[in-house]
Amino acid sequence: MTLMEQYLAEISRFQLLTAEEEQRLARRYRATGDTRAAHALVSANLRFVVKVACGYRAYGLPVSDMVQEGNIGLLKAVQKFNPDLRIRLISYAVWWIRAYIHNYILRSWSLVKLGTTQAQRKLFFSLARARHEVEGAGCPADMDMPLRLAQRLRVQPEDVRDMEQRLEKRDLSLDAPLGEGGTSHMDVLPGAIPAQDDELSKMEEAKAVSADVAVALSRLDSRERFIVERRFMCERPTTLKDLGDHFGFSRERARQLEIRACDKLRRSLRQLAPA
Repeated sequence: MTLMEQYLAEISRFQLLTAEEEQRLARRYRATGDTRAAHALVSANLRFVVKVACGYRAYGLPVSDMVQEGNIGLLKAVQKFNPDLRIRLISYAVWWIRAYIHNYILRSWSLVKLGTTQAQRKLFFSLARARHEVEGAGCPADMDMPLRLAQRLRVQPEDVRDMEQRLEKRDLSLDAPLGEGGTSHMDVLPGAIPAQDDELSKMEEAKAVSADVAVALSRLDSRERFIVERRFMCERPTTLKDLGDHFGFSRERARQLEIRACDKLRRSLRQLAPA
């Protein structure tokens, strides 16, 4: 026997109250705060909470959790109930029960907050039923479904489309398994760090380029190699004027040597490059 079945067996032992008994207990609790009277009112109506909660099974949340929330609503209803209204407690309490269950569903449906406005709450709990009714009545070919639903629920079509997207896209745990292989969604997410084979390939390519550059530099004379190293391979490149001062010639001569060295490098690297 499941815990829910045990709970149903336990609450079925509580006798239903007649209207007169309910009125008497409610008046006693209202007048004196007698907790035993409140306990009797709550106990006699617990099975109605289960009935209401079962009506929301389609949302895929645990019925036991919804029953607990509904029970809190029932307690609140007993505290607020006015026996002078001459109505049965459950007729009044059902609104509190549904309100607490609705709040639980909205909290549990998604990490993204839903139902922040009255229109959104109405759409969340009425959209599926309204769609079923519209499909049963037939939707004109020249009218799209969101527009028909919006008219029926007296909201904007954009609100209907937005809520449909929210209802279709449930939260998903990254630890949830993919099939029976033990792989989870986390395992197939692209990582921010490059794959090891890509890193190895880049390292090997960098080594090959460095080796080719070293060979090409070795084919330059000492002045050309010095200019290339100071102009292109230093964190702070040396100016042409400083290079000219270093060798004892003009800035223009340093520029000409730089151009000649670069041309030699390009030819050498082109010869070293794989076909």
